[in-house]
Amino acid sequence: MERNKLVYIASPYSGDVERNVAFAKAACRYAMNQGVTPIASHLLYPQMLDDSNPAECELGLQLGMQLMERCDELWVCGDRISSGMAQEIT
Repeated sequence: MERNKLVYIASPYSGDVERNVAFAKAACRYAMNQGVTPIASHLLYPQMLDDSNPAECELGLQLGMQLMERCDELWVCGDRISSGMAQEIT
């Protein structure tokens, strides 16, 4: 089986979380349709961590950064750059 590119999806999470999660899912679906394997850590870690707890929020960001280091590309999705996305881009 041929290995697809692993693509880290960066999109907003905080704010309107429900809308942002739906957008991140759509971005991942788009990525899959482009023949790549998407990773969206902000769809994963909030399932296990309390985003309202600053320490757990920071842990989620750090875990996501470790995932991103293993990806082939970073795709920045959406019409705004959140503080978490800014860290990922940097």
